[in-house]
Amino acid sequence: MTEREMQSIKMSTLYELRLIFTTGEKQEYTKEEIVELLDKIAMAKERE
Repeated sequence: MTEREMQSIKMSTLYELRLIFTTGEKQEYTKEEIVELLDKIAMAKERE
């Protein structure tokens, strides 16, 4: 994987997080909820 591809993946993951936080009903998240969201994204990326 090239450096450019790695950067693209990082940016798309950040964008996914942004969408989750901005489109969700919640205004505040606990640390545990954020970690859970990160885990879900990581597991989905592994399946791709």
